[in-house]
Amino acid sequence: MIKPYFIRKNIEKVLNGLKKRNFKKIYLIDKVLKLDEEKKKYQHIFNKILEKENSLSKEIAILLKTKKIDQIEILKTQSFFLKKKKKEINFQLKETINILEKCLYQIPNLPDKLVPNEFGKCHIIYQYNPDIKNVCIDNPLPHWELSKKFPLFNLNIGSKICGSGFSVYIDKCAKLQRCLIQYFLDKNEENLYKEYSLPYLVNQSSAFSTGQIPDKENQMYFIEKDNFYLIPTGEVPLMNCYRDQIFSYLDLPIKATSYTSCFRRESGSYGLKVRGLNRLHQFDKVEIIQITTSNSSSISLKEMIEHIKNILKSLYLPFRIILLNGNELGYSSSITYDFEVYSFAQKKWLEVSSVSNCTNFQSHRLNIKYKNPKGNIEYCHTLNGSSLALPRILVTLLENNQSYYHINIPKVLIPYTGFDSIK
Repeated sequence: MIKPYFIRKNIEKVLNGLKKRNFKKIYLIDKVLKLDEEKKKYQHIFNKILEKENSLSKEIAILLKTKKIDQIEILKTQSFFLKKKKKEINFQLKETINILEKCLYQIPNLPDKLVPNEFGKCHIIYQYNPDIKNVCIDNPLPHWELSKKFPLFNLNIGSKICGSGFSVYIDKCAKLQRCLIQYFLDKNEENLYKEYSLPYLVNQSSAFSTGQIPDKENQMYFIEKDNFYLIPTGEVPLMNCYRDQIFSYLDLPIKATSYTSCFRRESGSYGLKVRGLNRLHQFDKVEIIQITTSNSSSISLKEMIEHIKNILKSLYLPFRIILLNGNELGYSSSITYDFEVYSFAQKKWLEVSSVSNCTNFQSHRLNIKYKNPKGNIEYCHTLNGSSLALPRILVTLLENNQSYYHINIPKVLIPYTGFDSIK
């Protein structure tokens, strides 16, 4: 969350950053500044009333000793009207703060200076094309056709159990997915990410703290009876493990990982263009996060990108990294890099990871701080990334490694699966 004092001090930077995002509600900036002035005015009046009240209390205490009843009654009358005035001002102060916060919650994070503002242009910063000879057959089948030939998954059973946008994985495909999750977690642990096992339900405070509320509230499943949200990503409970804490700069960076299922309403909104497992209401994902000092988050971002690159290379998948434009950034993100793997059967790129630096935007809501070397308190920077998301990784592994009679398993996964192909 951007603070009013930052907006006031950096008004040109804020306006240019929001323009880069193609943010439509620029009028909120003026409104925030005016509301902030009103808040200060009411706070000043409120403080003056408190001072006057304290002064009257002391005068009354002195007069009580001298038993000057007439003067005491006059002061009590003044005190009565002061309390009434204080109540009115306090109400106005709270109302102003409430409106101010609602405006601030609509303003996204400012984009990094590296973020391009060329809307619609794809900024590919890296592409990996392994030697794929003899990996694919001449006319590879997309995974929804493969599932008719091999025992992989069944969307019809998923629909029968729950509804469209859900799948049931079968036999070796179910094990392959489980092994992928374990492989990702092991690779993360090798890179010093501490594993967490987390709840799949969060309260409103947790969803608000990471920026899902109000920005993505409509995409989340809500259990009204218990006032819980199903998590849209493991980032939400994982970041909230560190909420309301102050660290020493020597404790940072904090690196954590978790496997969770994720739940999103978005599947149905994409129509018939999205088929099979490409977009589901429920999917599995391994997440990584880092919490850093304010001057080291860019280094951590590069490290996270390299880490995910190495995992994808080990799976022998063609992939590319895209730097998102300003208008494509998520609400909390300052800069985001998308990883996309290529499906030879579908002839298109599928997003499997987003790595973002949220700077101190989330930490203001999460109230995560650290003491710098001078002993001053600063807000931490937070970063998150998919490492990696399923089932699109599963999909591309199945499609890109198929032959007529079997689907090959990547070498790095064979020690996990115990089999080298699905026949």
